[in-house]
Amino acid sequence: MPEIMEINKDLMAASSTPIVLAILAEGDSYGYAILKRVRELSGGRMEWTDGMLYPVLHRLERLGHVQARWKVAASGRSRKYYRITAGGRTQLAEERRQWQAVDATLRGIWRALSLSVPSGHPAPAAPLPQGA
Repeated sequence: MPEIMEINKDLMAASSTPIVLAILAEGDSYGYAILKRVRELSGGRMEWTDGMLYPVLHRLERLGHVQARWKVAASGRSRKYYRITAGGRTQLAEERRQWQAVDATLRGIWRALSLSVPSGHPAPAAPLPQGA
């Protein structure tokens, strides 16, 4: 089984806004389901906690990028559901443009580095974040 890499906390924090907005662009969701979707999308490489997710959701709500509402599930349990707003979709498009620029820059650097490595020495393996 391949080793699961640990993603740097700064990189996880930086990517949290586009990830949450992209998940909510798929449809309304609640905290636990968002955490589960992050785990699925990352192939288990990103294990977010409540303590990481909820501050992001609350900040996005303050910025007007998401709206929250309480909904009673069939089980009778109340859940706070989050929905992306029109402003959130605009922000997601901007986040996507920025992450794609970073991704393209890193890919260019990795390509240049691999060309400059003398034969017989493996190129440094550096996983790249996928474009959001």
